[in-house]
Amino acid sequence: MELFNLSLLILGLLLLVTFIFRSQRSNGPKLPPGKTGWPVIGEANEFVSSGRQGTPETFVNKRMHKYSPQVFKTSLAGETMAVFCGPAGNKFLFSNENKLVVSWWPPTIEKINIAKSNRSNSTILTKKMKSIIPEFVKPEALQKYVPIMDCTARKHLEGEWTSPDGQVHAFPLSKKLTFALACRLFMNVEDADTVARLAANFALVTAGLLSVPIDFPGTAFNRAVKAANLIREDLLPIIKMRRNQVREKELNITHDLLSQLLLATDDDGKFLTEMEIVDMILGILIASHDTTSTVITFVVYYLADHPHVYAQVLKEQMGIASSKRPEELLNWEDMQKMKYSRNVINEVLRLQPPSQGAFKRAITDFTYAGFTIPIGWKAFWSVHTTHKDPDYFPDPEKFDPSRFEGKGPAPFTFVPFGGGPRMCPGSEFARLEVLIFMHRFTTKFKWSRLIPNEKIIYEPSPIPANGLPIRLLPRED
Repeated sequence: MELFNLSLLILGLLLLVTFIFRSQRSNGPKLPPGKTGWPVIGEANEFVSSGRQGTPETFVNKRMHKYSPQVFKTSLAGETMAVFCGPAGNKFLFSNENKLVVSWWPPTIEKINIAKSNRSNSTILTKKMKSIIPEFVKPEALQKYVPIMDCTARKHLEGEWTSPDGQVHAFPLSKKLTFALACRLFMNVEDADTVARLAANFALVTAGLLSVPIDFPGTAFNRAVKAANLIREDLLPIIKMRRNQVREKELNITHDLLSQLLLATDDDGKFLTEMEIVDMILGILIASHDTTSTVITFVVYYLADHPHVYAQVLKEQMGIASSKRPEELLNWEDMQKMKYSRNVINEVLRLQPPSQGAFKRAITDFTYAGFTIPIGWKAFWSVHTTHKDPDYFPDPEKFDPSRFEGKGPAPFTFVPFGGGPRMCPGSEFARLEVLIFMHRFTTKFKWSRLIPNEKIIYEPSPIPANGLPIRLLPRED
């Protein structure tokens, strides 16, 4: 009898606890609908899997349809996350930067990108970078880069895009070109061996950026950390030499990024340390390199399949070429004439955006679309909620550069570089690189794809699964 009474008491307590819990939950904040998946892993496997299948938009679209077309809950990078959808979601996050949200990156990226000695000051380092980068990519500076970009691109096409049978792989060659340009424009480094060594280690860094943060030998994360440290070892002597030259006034100040970093000071008049400069350059390489090489690759990819678009690009570029002497380099005025080529780049960015979106962190509780986003939650905006939505881009799978004529797409629907205060400051820098490549490539070659239906995978940027093999033929005037 006592056992029976004890059982009733325990059952009553359980019912009471359940009632209290449900009452508190019903009276608590209304969180976005969705699920967070497995502990720690969350829904990362599904997110990655959709990308490797070549359809990264399915991860977002399924959840928009199942839970909410405005905002839903998931778990990525070990964090509970609210995914904001559509133009309204994009506008909300972009316009509330530093008010309700701030930029955030998974810890793996900080551990790879920031040296241990600088991690406690990573926020300060980011602020310094934000103040310096706009100077490097302002229009007056960009004008001076055009001839350098053109000279590098021309030499690269003449020296690298050749083979006995005329067959090359466009993707790795595009990465090689953009990395060489970055080394030249960021640090004035042109030595082929140094560039090749940096590029090999940088490939390991990018492969481990969004990997599982397990620092054991053989893991992608471990390889990325080691490769980042090797890059630092290569860059430190270069920075020390340049600093000594500046101090001894043995060097005319050039317009590369390293010069600006060497001369930059904080509010107290202190110069950046050499390791801080190394981390800044590494971070900028990470942010810029894959973007440009991806766009170049898919310009080649789509122009091969759309001869009428190629014909219009060629007509525009030949018009510019005909106004110049044979060895004359492109200039800023030439860039302004490439209006149709810019539309082609935008359509490539719409269909194959190099970045799938970006992360934010809530710095206060706030409400969106009737749901509460608690402080500390992470937020994510995704290009895939708009770029292929037929409501904003009719017949979304069609490659159609004319979408960007006139007023172009509706606001906050085309967001390959984000928006608001945190819009990528290097977007025009990247477009210049691609436009110059298009000029030299289309006026020099005709080409065809060797794998007509080559699969595209996302890791996390889009990559042709076989490296985009093409057959090149000299273009006859």
